[in-house]
Amino acid sequence: MPSLFRIAFGLLVLAAIGSQLAIHLDKSFNVLNFFSYFTNLSNLFAAAVLLLTGWRAAAMRLQPGAVDALRAASTVNMAVVGIVFVLLLRDVDLGSLQPWVNSVLHHVMPCVVVLDWLLQAPTQRLSLRTLLGMLVFPMLYLLYVVVRGEMVGWYPYPFMNPALAGGAGGVALHAAGIALLFAALGGAVLAWGHRRQRA
Repeated sequence: MPSLFRIAFGLLVLAAIGSQLAIHLDKSFNVLNFFSYFTNLSNLFAAAVLLLTGWRAAAMRLQPGAVDALRAASTVNMAVVGIVFVLLLRDVDLGSLQPWVNSVLHHVMPCVVVLDWLLQAPTQRLSLRTLLGMLVFPMLYLLYVVVRGEMVGWYPYPFMNPALAGGAGGVALHAAGIALLFAALGGAVLAWGHRRQRA
């Protein structure tokens, strides 16, 4: 994907999240809750990676393998954002979330980030260690949601709320399914990268 497009989509994400955060603050909602949504965190990370790779001078300061690993992690995270939204959150009341922000974060950006990975092969061959590294943040996030939710009585997603997911067992089942989704998509992302390199 051309650098100009990466920068443009990176800025679009910042505009979308900034706009929604302003509404969040205006309604005196909890700021930590806002940044406890995996969608927001993943989109911010994707924006950072797109801006980094779009600004070649900044990207060149990092090792090529590090840039590839960041792109791969962002691709997996955003693919999960899109898939989970379609499967589990499409019919959920999104509250004050603006429709255009919803479209950018849940539809446009997952497609953009995945397409960027499909079109541009990584410069380095990524190892199984890279895949394991990509799984660290999602697993820590799931742990954070469960522990904080138990402490404050608030969960960013209904399928992580024991009262709505059929108890602790339902939450564990959803968490296990999402973990498997991350692992499967991570493997697919690395496999595609290796195939593109050989081609």
